[in-house]
Amino acid sequence: MAAFEYHALNRRGREEKGVLEADSVRQVRQLLRDQGLTPLKVNPTRRVEKNVGSTLIQNLFRPSLSTNERAMVTRQLATLIGAALPVEEALMAVSRQSEKATIQSMMLTVRAKVMEGFSLANSLAEYPKAFPSLHRATVAAGESAGHLDLVLNRLADFTEAQQESAARIKQALIYPVILFVLTIAILAGLLGYVVPDIVKVFADSEQELPWLTTAVISASEFIVDYGLVLLIAVALMGLGIRQLLSLPALRLNWHRQLLGLPIIGKLSRGTNTAQFASTLSILSSSGVPLVEAMRIAGEVLSNTWLRSLVSDATVKVSEGSSLSSALERSGHFPPMMLHMIASGESSGELDEMLSRVARHQQQDADLLMSVLLSLFGPMMLIIMGGAVFTIVMAILLPIISLNQLVV
Repeated sequence: MAAFEYHALNRRGREEKGVLEADSVRQVRQLLRDQGLTPLKVNPTRRVEKNVGSTLIQNLFRPSLSTNERAMVTRQLATLIGAALPVEEALMAVSRQSEKATIQSMMLTVRAKVMEGFSLANSLAEYPKAFPSLHRATVAAGESAGHLDLVLNRLADFTEAQQESAARIKQALIYPVILFVLTIAILAGLLGYVVPDIVKVFADSEQELPWLTTAVISASEFIVDYGLVLLIAVALMGLGIRQLLSLPALRLNWHRQLLGLPIIGKLSRGTNTAQFASTLSILSSSGVPLVEAMRIAGEVLSNTWLRSLVSDATVKVSEGSSLSSALERSGHFPPMMLHMIASGESSGELDEMLSRVARHQQQDADLLMSVLLSLFGPMMLIIMGGAVFTIVMAILLPIISLNQLVV
């Protein structure tokens, strides 16, 4: 049976849409009429075409899932499969449970593939944007090991932890971003509107203005005359840099240089190694072979230079090298992480040690991020206060000098 999307009119003349499973379009129309609906349009849900030439175009229009939605779907499947429901019935239940037509269509399409004899992992490959390679490889390992419900629960925990970490960072960024925008707006307002009016007071006087006042007046004139041009130039420069970094060679070199910067480099290295350790832990503990787990874990890294180093380490592990020694050659993984992995390899408990490494690295990355974000807010306040103080002093100094001349 296949899944079909429909648009129909109910008895009140209102349009309804949804997804039904049937053998043909004709059967879908009959089912709709039996429900008292008048079918307007019935189309099969989108399936992955095998035409290589149109793959890139189709990837742009394939539906996707947010991290929260993926975690919810995974958790529901784990609960239903753990309750001894067959996979196809679990997929049907998740489809009916969801209120979004996209998820309904997705689950029914995956169910149709499962009923055709494909595994759940291969069926999820119908939607690579919604279920990335990490998700599919973990599900495949759970199916082969016969512990699909346990693996899905572990995968849901991993996805929810990622969502919580991203939500904490976004929430912590709200206050500093607001301060930054206010700082720019206040400075632009003072230099563009307040300072020019104050300058008129001293325009007719022949007194020599202090250097600070002269500098602020020059900055104000520049903002008034070229502020819009400067804003456009900054926007074009940002777009140009983004286009340049889209080139693989330049992006690789930039990410390599980024790791050498004092604070940003440490932050990038910490977040990427934490992501690598977490992904490798969930894959390895789910039964995915180490070489395949390293390949998938390397693909999720945002830093392309670290990604290339992990790729080289994967080749060395496939040639017989240990994981700790292969990662040590890269020179960018923390010594504590390497020692813990080496201990796990020597004791035969690599999966457990990788789980500890993942927790340790994630805690370090979260701590570093929280420290930087906690410093960013006061730093913006200091910059804003210093800028306002400078402008106020530039206005007061000529007034003080004028009073002294009068006395």
